[in-house]
Amino acid sequence: MESIYTYFETIPTAHRSIILVSGIAFFWILEYIIPLFQLKYSKIRHAGINIFFTLTTILVNFPLAFLLLKTSDWTIANDFGVLNWLPLMPIWLKVLVGVMLLDLLSAWLAHWVEHKVKVLWGFHLIHHTDHEVDTTTANRHHPGESLVRFAFTCFGTFVVGAPVAVFMIYQALSVVLSQFNHANISLPKKVDDVMSWVIVSPDMHKVHHHYKLPYTDSNYGNIFSIWDRLFGTFLKLPNHQIVYGVDTYPNEKENADIGALLKIPFKRYKTPEKVDLESTR
Repeated sequence: MESIYTYFETIPTAHRSIILVSGIAFFWILEYIIPLFQLKYSKIRHAGINIFFTLTTILVNFPLAFLLLKTSDWTIANDFGVLNWLPLMPIWLKVLVGVMLLDLLSAWLAHWVEHKVKVLWGFHLIHHTDHEVDTTTANRHHPGESLVRFAFTCFGTFVVGAPVAVFMIYQALSVVLSQFNHANISLPKKVDDVMSWVIVSPDMHKVHHHYKLPYTDSNYGNIFSIWDRLFGTFLKLPNHQIVYGVDTYPNEKENADIGALLKIPFKRYKTPEKVDLESTR
């Protein structure tokens, strides 16, 4: 564990890029082998749209990365944050606690807030307008949302008092797990169910991409599923009942146009209506 920790303390940018690209490539291939849905779309064109937003996320995060490093350095220098207040612990436990707390504050909380604050929902909406959810959907985020997510990552690092190695491990896991739970892959149902007690499984997260409330406002988790179970936002829906998209933005043509997607946060949009949970069972 110490060698892994040391590696992530100084992980090169090129290696982080390899993790991102390798994850997409691996799950992309797996989608051909064990697809969940036989989606009828141009996989290349669809990926092109989502990779565009992946690149905008990189462009937003790269010049701001120094703020994250400065935040981490400040917490260590000033003995601030949860990890610095806890008793000394083994490295593996320190990493586990740090990653779990970062997952709560930087991912789950950020995601929940984006669904509850109207202005932020306008930016996050782009992620939900994908009618063909696959592994590339994981990186489909408006540049404005990328800024919001970065702010929450800094906030999480500040509260947790996360050393560089811890938040780098968290970010690597976050990228890969997000690609995994968005991937259009079919796992044995029992395997997926058992997995969903620990991490966010594909079937669990697909419910979040159902086009109607309350399912859209459920299963916010990224790495660990405990937060949705703990805060009462965990829901199930059989795969055959899931319809991707957002009921207030049903136009598939516009939702596959980069220019239109970039403008969505600056438009007035309808508030989605809830559906009766009993009627969908």
